[in-house]
Amino acid sequence: MSVGLLLLLNRFFPLPQHPFNLQTDGTSSYAQWQFTQGARTITFFLDHTSPEDMFAGRKVLDVGSGEGGKTCYYATLGPSEVWGVDPVPHYRARAQLFARSQGVDANTRFLTADAADLPFADQYFDTVIMNDTFEHLADPEEVLAECTRVLNTGGRIFINFPPYYHPHGAHLTDVIGIPWVHVFFSERTLVRAYCRLVRDLPDEQERLALRLGTEVKRERLAYLNRMTARRFRDIIGRSELQVRYYREHPLRPFLAPLARIPLLREGFLRMIVAVLTRG
Repeated sequence: MSVGLLLLLNRFFPLPQHPFNLQTDGTSSYAQWQFTQGARTITFFLDHTSPEDMFAGRKVLDVGSGEGGKTCYYATLGPSEVWGVDPVPHYRARAQLFARSQGVDANTRFLTADAADLPFADQYFDTVIMNDTFEHLADPEEVLAECTRVLNTGGRIFINFPPYYHPHGAHLTDVIGIPWVHVFFSERTLVRAYCRLVRDLPDEQERLALRLGTEVKRERLAYLNRMTARRFRDIIGRSELQVRYYREHPLRPFLAPLARIPLLREGFLRMIVAVLTRG
């Protein structure tokens, strides 16, 4: 019954623009969408730094690079080299093709790898960026420690992500438009509804594998770690990194008072932004 109720309510909520749907209807590839979002990603850090300071002449690691669109955007900002790392195997070939199409393949490379076990030497990178990635990490503490290992002394890690209780923190907006749906419905209901809604789409299996994992019995959202602002602050507070910049953006400026109320704040935050440095 709960699945039926969710599906019924979902008819009344428009879907936000989503790269999977843009790709399915032929409007834009996932990589192209990412590329256009690259500049937007950087705006979250401009109160603290500049694009030149983040990228120009630097060795850059993009963790959770997907099909490489944002990685390729960063490559246009003058870094000496950029590496995109993602655990999804088929993203690498697509990212490499996109890099060639954008003319940035000379200094841009991609790897299929676990960010908790990076194949790079100690202190190799000057900049590490994790955009919309931290909420997906199976072991965020290990990944942060590994990124610290490959970061130069004085290097910086740039992190931004929507916290779990964001209105669309379930990351199912390719087919579910209900805000805070993960607050009102159980995870089991979300999984069953999602499976129903993506049924017969051309990329159904790809979406299911990304959201629910590759196990035959799919009963949980395998790609989320339920990262809240509070948990994130605890993690970075225990790390060996120094916090150079930290900001919690409200959903809208006029909702900022609600984002300061303890019992409500997590649900009215749009984005967590942090700049961490080593040494």
